[in-house]
Amino acid sequence: MSIPDLVLASTSVYRKTLLEKIQIPFHCVAPQINETPIDNETAEQLVQRLALEKAKAVAVQHPNSWVIGSDQVCTINGQIVGKPGTESAAIHQLQAAAGQRITFFTGLCLYDAVQQRYQLCAEPFHVHFRQLNTEQIQRYINAEQPLNCAGSFKSEGLGITLFHKLEGRDPNCLIGLPLIALVDMLAAWGIELPL
Repeated sequence: MSIPDLVLASTSVYRKTLLEKIQIPFHCVAPQINETPIDNETAEQLVQRLALEKAKAVAVQHPNSWVIGSDQVCTINGQIVGKPGTESAAIHQLQAAAGQRITFFTGLCLYDAVQQRYQLCAEPFHVHFRQLNTEQIQRYINAEQPLNCAGSFKSEGLGITLFHKLEGRDPNCLIGLPLIALVDMLAAWGIELPL
């Protein structure tokens, strides 16, 4: 089975580590796109649009490749929440999430640059947070510094202590790349994993 040149349209160490799990050769390229949401765009629409735009942007540089684009947002009470960037914003996000069911949407695009065809989806994943007090939130932020993570936590680390329950098809979505959906997309185009 011949594997096309596969490019991950991301420089995220988290997505790179996830993609390595399925043991196929790939390389990473940073997509240069504007990630600003469009007025009245839903979370699902946003992540699908950005996943496709990232894949297409990288495909211009790699016209003989298949490109994987992905984007993720967190929603709390229906509102899109981004990466906190600062400790005070992370505290605010975790206070808002405490005791709530929040939803992550992870957009995934597999783009065939040669045939200019693509597959696209938005995978939901739900996180049920425990009730958290200010001291617990502060201790968590001090320990993991999740300032570059949507929702202000790292589920693959100490963030797991913040949750009551996880609910969804693929826990990899929470880290930023829905591998089960990607394996399905690759299979639809003739690449059966494992190799």
